[in-house]
Amino acid sequence: MYYSGSMMFNAADFDAALAAASGDDIALAAELRAVFIESAERHLDLLRRARCDGNWKVAATRLQGLAASFHASELLELASEAAIGAPGEPGVLRRIRACLDEFLARDG
Repeated sequence: MYYSGSMMFNAADFDAALAAASGDDIALAAELRAVFIESAERHLDLLRRARCDGNWKVAATRLQGLAASFHASELLELASEAAIGAPGEPGVLRRIRACLDEFLARDG
């Protein structure tokens, strides 16, 4: 478990998913991690720009799928919260941003 600021971040499942996908290839693990972060950032941007229920739901659902694929449980919970929330909900957007910041702060 990794602690930074106000969030607890359990990286074990995420790291296990990366290890399972990349085996002993450290470069591949780093690339997968970078792709995960890039994709999550893109989905967060779509959430921020969503002005209607449909666009918000699509962006939240895509973020859920990404988080589930990488076993990023904290991000999955936040994306699920967003999916049932109202477009532009600032609290969930801040928490998703903080969660992604935790991923960025970790040394891969």
